[in-house]
Amino acid sequence: MTIRFGYGTNGLTDLRLDDALGLLADLGYDGVGLTLDHMHLDPFAPDLAARTRHVADRLGRLGLGVTIETGARYVLDPRRKHGPSLLDPDPEARAARTRLLLRAVDVAADLGAHAVHCFSGITPPETPPDTAWQRLTDALAPVLDAAARTGVPLAIEPEPGHLLATLSDFHHLRVLSGDPEPLGLTLDIGHCQCLEPAAPVDCVRAAAPWLRHVQIEDMRRGVHEHLPFGDGEIDFPPVLDALDALGDTGYRGLTVVELPRHSHAGPELARTSIEFLRDRIPSKSSKGATPCR
Repeated sequence: MTIRFGYGTNGLTDLRLDDALGLLADLGYDGVGLTLDHMHLDPFAPDLAARTRHVADRLGRLGLGVTIETGARYVLDPRRKHGPSLLDPDPEARAARTRLLLRAVDVAADLGAHAVHCFSGITPPETPPDTAWQRLTDALAPVLDAAARTGVPLAIEPEPGHLLATLSDFHHLRVLSGDPEPLGLTLDIGHCQCLEPAAPVDCVRAAAPWLRHVQIEDMRRGVHEHLPFGDGEIDFPPVLDALDALGDTGYRGLTVVELPRHSHAGPELARTSIEFLRDRIPSKSSKGATPCR
């Protein structure tokens, strides 16, 4: 089996980071989607370098891989969810988001992370599409330079309701940016179910050449609500089979369970999620394979 399962710390916010990492290792996860936030490796608190070294040591001792995620709700502004974004009308506000991503790239490099995840943000009112896309490409340019310098790819996520909402939008950004090598894709399987015209399994196959990070949860068509497995509409065995096959094309990143609104039940959902996923990997993929950990 080539799928490497992780769990997002944004679904374990009631746990200390050391405790969350220990839990995931004990449950047999291969890695973690680490959201930089005030409760888990705060990117703006003092002694970031020392705290990052501690996390690197902890990950190494537990044998966990890591992807850095940057979707913390209030890490930049305590009054605006996900604000400011890369599309903010205020250039200084956009620059604040860019600085967060630059810091995330450095943290990712120090941790040996597979990628840094990000998203575009919602287009502000009365902003023409061409203006929004120009803001996005300009704001990401220094981040992509840093990604090239460190060798840690940037993996942007199509997010329902955002400027960059679909796989088609990702390819539009690629063209506008000149198709830079460090620009990759975060594919959220639930988002595919929510709004992509193709089925999730076909999205996995179409995204394969640009894939740098995968998030997974259940979801319903047309409803952007991250659900525990079994509570939505996704047919997981073919999706997992397609993800398993990505190993043949060189993808070695994580497939991270993304349940950011379920921290109250995080430890139990972490347990039931990996059991659900492993039970649904087709036998032709898992026959004769050793467990993930």
